[in-house]
Amino acid sequence: MLTRKQHDLLLFIHDRIKETGVSPSFDEMKEALQLASKSGIHRLITALEERGFLRRLPHRARALEVVKLPNEAAGGRNVVSMKDRRPAPARVEAESAGSVELPLMGRIAAGTPIEAIQDEIDRVPAPTSWLGKGEHYFLEVKGDSMMDAGILNGDYVLIQRTDTAHDGEIVVALVDDHEATLKRLRRKGRTIELIAENDDYDNQEYPGEHVKIQGRLVGLSRRYH
Repeated sequence: MLTRKQHDLLLFIHDRIKETGVSPSFDEMKEALQLASKSGIHRLITALEERGFLRRLPHRARALEVVKLPNEAAGGRNVVSMKDRRPAPARVEAESAGSVELPLMGRIAAGTPIEAIQDEIDRVPAPTSWLGKGEHYFLEVKGDSMMDAGILNGDYVLIQRTDTAHDGEIVVALVDDHEATLKRLRRKGRTIELIAENDDYDNQEYPGEHVKIQGRLVGLSRRYH
C-alpha cells in the first residue's frame, strides 16, 4: 500500500506524461507535492520503483515510466498494470487515425544555443492524436540541459509552430535571430529567462526583444537501439 505522498507523486507523473509525453522535472515534482527539497522526491521515486510502480528507463537519466497505477476504486490497495489498461482516448485515436510524417528540421540545443533551425533534413512519423492546430515539426535534441524534464540527447521533440507561449512551457527560443535553444520559458518584467532542467547548467536571461518564440513542445519521440 502506498503512502499518500507516494500515491500523489505517482499520479502526478502519470498525468504529466500523458499530457506532455515527457516525465516532469524534479523541481516540478517538488513543487507539486510541496516538498522542501528534491531529496524527498528521490526517496519517493526510489520507493515507487522498489514497489514496482515506476521504472527508470535504462541509460536515460531521470526518465521515468509508469508501470502500474493504484486502483482508485479499491482505495489504493490494489493495482492495475499499465499493460492491462484499455488504451486512453488519445491512444485509440492514434491507432484509428494512423500517423503522419512531419519534417525533421535539424538539431536544437538543450545546452548552450546553437545555430538557428535548419532546413528539412528528414521525415519522422507522429500519431495524428499528438497534433493540434497549425504547423508542426520535429527537432533532434543535442545536449542534456533538459534531462530533468525527461528530454534527452538524441530525442526527437515535436514542436507546434507558434510565436507565443505561456510561462512555464518548454519552447524553441531564437536568440538574436541566429541561435536556437530548447528551454522552459519565464518572463521577468522586460527580460526573458530561459530555464534549464539540469542543475549543471545556468539559466539564460536576455532582454525581451532579443528572444523570439519559434514554437512550443507538444510531444517527444525516442528511438531505442
